[in-house]
Amino acid sequence: MITIIIILFVIGYAAIALEHNIKINKTASALITGVVLWVIYIVSQSDTHLVNEELLKHLGDISSILFFLMGAMTIVELIDTYNGFEVITERITQTKKVSLLWIIGILTFFLSAVLDNLTTTIVMVSLLRKLIKDHETRLFYVGIVVIAANAGGAWSPIGDVTTTMLWIGGQISAFNVMARLFAPSFISLAIPLGVLSLTMKGRVERPFLATETYKELSRRQQSIILILGLSMLIMVPIFKTLTHLPPFMGMMLGLGVLWIVTDIMHRNHTEDQPENGKRRTVTDVLTRIDLPSILFFLGILLAVASLEVSGILHTLSQFLDEKIGNLNFIVIAIGLASAIIDNVPLVAATQGMYDLAQFPMDHYLWEFLAYCAGTGGSILIIGSAAGVAAMGMEKINFFWYVKKISWLALLGYLAGAAFYIVEYYFSHGAFYH
Repeated sequence: MITIIIILFVIGYAAIALEHNIKINKTASALITGVVLWVIYIVSQSDTHLVNEELLKHLGDISSILFFLMGAMTIVELIDTYNGFEVITERITQTKKVSLLWIIGILTFFLSAVLDNLTTTIVMVSLLRKLIKDHETRLFYVGIVVIAANAGGAWSPIGDVTTTMLWIGGQISAFNVMARLFAPSFISLAIPLGVLSLTMKGRVERPFLATETYKELSRRQQSIILILGLSMLIMVPIFKTLTHLPPFMGMMLGLGVLWIVTDIMHRNHTEDQPENGKRRTVTDVLTRIDLPSILFFLGILLAVASLEVSGILHTLSQFLDEKIGNLNFIVIAIGLASAIIDNVPLVAATQGMYDLAQFPMDHYLWEFLAYCAGTGGSILIIGSAAGVAAMGMEKINFFWYVKKISWLALLGYLAGAAFYIVEYYFSHGAFYH
């Protein structure tokens, strides 16, 4: 049974990784893999009632993540629908290459911590098209956006799916991970920025853009939705701390507040008006969120859960402890692997490999894992959702990224990891093994 589950998981994972080659959406592969592995597991067990209880227990944890992501996606999509991000981006007037590089990198870093790395990348790549005319020059900035988005997501409980998974799973607390990972995450961005600053010279040329007007939207409406939307996202960790309820409850509360506000904004519109504003209500925005990604997470997390209940992940953790031993090397290797393999199943597998009883909340392992899994994906452009999005939007060649950006991302990744390890040494008086 164990062998069959491992083989089917590898086949399913290969189908996910080769999505573009086999022309089958990774969501379909993930869902089939997740369900089939549980079928194999329950068929091999005599107590089917116990298996169903295990499944429902894991489904509760998985649902917390899925509802959280659905709420976050809806709020971000709503802000974008109201062109709220333009309130920020239109204030960037710098044309000097080095100065613009740092502005874009730092803005992406902090924006990703509040939104998420995928959404931030899409917003920033769209912005760069308005700021930089030359495509080759723009690609370097897009590469920095990928690095900055992943770095910014790593230190925030709502900035990256994997950090969110660790937060919801009880492995990390919101304020502790922000305090502990901010510096190494920023270093992982500052090193590439500093190196590129030594070679970049001159100014960028702005493309000519026709002025867009939004007849329906006032600047006041844009600002209200932007400020309220970001406030609701920032409120989520505070809500969890104060109420001790799961994070998705705070996200649902924020979504409900925004729903009421937008309904009030459009209550005077009628059906017979050609531009009645209904396309900007939450009801309509819900039809535009990335539901395939939600279902992908469902499938892959179900698959990983089957590996956990069958004991495979526990056996793997014992193997790593025996063969590698040093926890630093194990976590750094997981981060490097996330450049090739999606970091969601990697982190989910690690959560199943190591017990909270042995490694409690805010343990060195979980903090370091959040950093490595979050920033390691920048080393290759296919290693993160942010990189894949940038690759599609700007038609970035895989080998161009390897030649021009990967080594910068690797330098930043290793520098941030070294800082975290050394900082732990000075604060605890010894290196963690």
